[in-house]
Amino acid sequence: MSYKVAIVDDHTLIAKAIAGIVNDFEEFEVLYEVENGKKLIERLERPGAAPDIVLLDISMPVMDGYQTAAWLSANKPGIKIMALTVNSDEESLIKMVKAGAKGYLQKNIHPMELHEGLRRMINTGFYFPDWATSHLMTSIASKDEANHRNILNDRETEFLRYVCSDLTYKEIAQKMFCSPRTIDGYRDALFEKLHVKSRVALALFAVREGIFDIDHPESFG
Repeated sequence: MSYKVAIVDDHTLIAKAIAGIVNDFEEFEVLYEVENGKKLIERLERPGAAPDIVLLDISMPVMDGYQTAAWLSANKPGIKIMALTVNSDEESLIKMVKAGAKGYLQKNIHPMELHEGLRRMINTGFYFPDWATSHLMTSIASKDEANHRNILNDRETEFLRYVCSDLTYKEIAQKMFCSPRTIDGYRDALFEKLHVKSRVALALFAVREGIFDIDHPESFG
């Protein structure tokens, strides 16, 4: 099975180069390349044009990466968003995550890291290299973070492991043999306890605290 990838980048040569690299990965195939978010939205109106992953540049004319990620999150939540950019600053990273990106890579990476990032996006739903994870953890940390693990009950811990998968909240409810409303309750309680506001932040906390083993995702669920 080949997973479909769309590339959104206003630099044609770079987009073509990225496409060539991705097409060399056995389990991935580039569906198309477009130069900005507006062009992506237009393409998505066509039948069969929805990719599994969008590789999204940040700095683009007409509709940039932040705007595009926010639109995709609101209108096409099934598409996974991976930022692929020259930006390495904390502000860009956090702004993209808040807009809905589930992964973040720089363009100067080795092709094998791109492959690993795409693979992790499919298998776990997110991918951030160490430097990005460090920035994100700093941004969501609070004064009492050392006590966070101790205030979780068993069901919340189980829920956090499933959060790191690509299951929807409804599917997590089925796995945990409870109602979607109960799952919403776990999520909202964890948002309050951990002082975060997104599923990505919950997943990052689970990885940092060893609740979910990112190197062996098959070990749970």
